[in-house]
Amino acid sequence: MIELYTDGASSGNPGPGGYGAILRSGKHYKELSEGYRKTTNNRMELLAVIKGLEALKSLNQQVMIYSDSKYVIDSIEKKWVYGWLQKGFKDKKNKDLWLRYLDISKLHDIKFTWVRGHNGHPENERCDELAVAASKQKELLIDTVFEVENAKANLF
Repeated sequence: MIELYTDGASSGNPGPGGYGAILRSGKHYKELSEGYRKTTNNRMELLAVIKGLEALKSLNQQVMIYSDSKYVIDSIEKKWVYGWLQKGFKDKKNKDLWLRYLDISKLHDIKFTWVRGHNGHPENERCDELAVAASKQKELLIDTVFEVENAKANLF
């Protein structure tokens, strides 16, 4: 069983943001994080899950994902994302990331556990630290899809 702990953060919504993820299995432990110049908290929460799954080196892994994001967990566990997919994500945000999640999720046996954020859970707190630190880096990545979609939306 692989444990994947995730968190996302943004300063402003949208604003600078980042994600943090911890992968743990037996004696193996890996931390992941990246920061983006303009994004949203929900995008970073979902990206943390995606990046953690994409970091797995073998297929068909059993993965327990721990997240404080009701947005991510409810969308998957309550199967909302599959309805959004059938409707072409009409009027839904983060289509690019949801499609990426759906692709990677087919490769593993995934379960989710919700953890209360900012409640002393050691790995969740560490993921939050990673996400916030990443969002404050000097050199931030560009969340291209988000920035292009928002630029188009602001033209009309």
